[in-house]
Amino acid sequence: MGGERVTEAVADAVALLRTVADRDWDGVKAGRLDWSCRATAEHVAGDLIAYAGQLAGRAQRAYVPFEITLDEGTGNDGLLDVIETTGALLTAALRTTPPGVRAFHPYPFRSANREGFAAMGVAEVLLHTHDIAVGLGLAYEPPAALPRFVLTTIFPEVRPDADPWRTLLWATGRGDLPGRAPVDAWRWKNDLVLPSERLTLQGLTPATATDLAQGGDGGFDWVVGGPYEGTREAAGMLTQAYEAGLHRPEFGVFVLVRREDGLAVGGIGFHGAPDEEGRAEIGYDLVEGARGRGYASEALDALSRWALARDDVHSLCATVEEGNAPSQRVAERAGYVRAGAEEERAVQDRHESEGSLLLYVRRDPGTPSGR
Repeated sequence: MGGERVTEAVADAVALLRTVADRDWDGVKAGRLDWSCRATAEHVAGDLIAYAGQLAGRAQRAYVPFEITLDEGTGNDGLLDVIETTGALLTAALRTTPPGVRAFHPYPFRSANREGFAAMGVAEVLLHTHDIAVGLGLAYEPPAALPRFVLTTIFPEVRPDADPWRTLLWATGRGDLPGRAPVDAWRWKNDLVLPSERLTLQGLTPATATDLAQGGDGGFDWVVGGPYEGTREAAGMLTQAYEAGLHRPEFGVFVLVRREDGLAVGGIGFHGAPDEEGRAEIGYDLVEGARGRGYASEALDALSRWALARDDVHSLCATVEEGNAPSQRVAERAGYVRAGAEEERAVQDRHESEGSLLLYVRRDPGTPSGR
């Protein structure tokens, strides 16, 4: 869930900064920031406690309106004590937050889960320790597992590199990478979650997708028999797209989590971002023991409504084997209709299926049927 990463990041950063606690932090600029090293360290403590507060209070609409202030006369050693304490509070909040809980964070989908808050906390510690170290002339490089955790959790569109620390610095405008253009504006991205009547569709990060593809549970509690092989294959496709720098999280893979008991029952997702004509393909599956209850149709309808409300999506399609009548009914119940012969034949040729695949489509009401 990330608590151990927060603990490690804080301990590593504080150990370095204590070696220069006797120096003037107020009169020294922190790297490229406009803040002083002292103000930057105070900012780290403020973010750690803010993230802990969001999770502990289950905030849903905005940031909980509080902040911390240091006692007058607090020195640098005392400030580092505060960073250690606020880091411990965030770790405690992470460890006591159930896996399905989300709290408000503005970027970019208005919420984050415990792993997202952990990654944001680690990012604040790593990046701002770097800034302070630059200002004070210190050498700083955190353990590679920490920037890798940040990148695979909240930087899903950043193509990975052999050196995760240099990649994170580049992705946040703090350094250069050979062959990549400089970054002058950036935002991290928490995963997207979509609600339906009985389910939540929880977007996979590259980290959770990799775990699923390699045989793990992705951090989800599954009904007996899960996850289904199709979900693991889709997670593997997401991982490949991430490694190629082609992944867009809003058009990724989602795990279907049942609201009544928090158990994962299947997966659904896109085969990639929409093409130049606004067409995207969706695939879905359920664990065998969860079939026959309408979950797949409910999830497909929810994801389709969300996608078709976007400006860059005009039509959606799903390919179904000719002999798979239950999957055909799933598509029909979700508002999909059988495509015309010419459109279906083009898909069959693309998949080299020799006529065994049927094509179902659902379009934006304003999109011509042939588009």
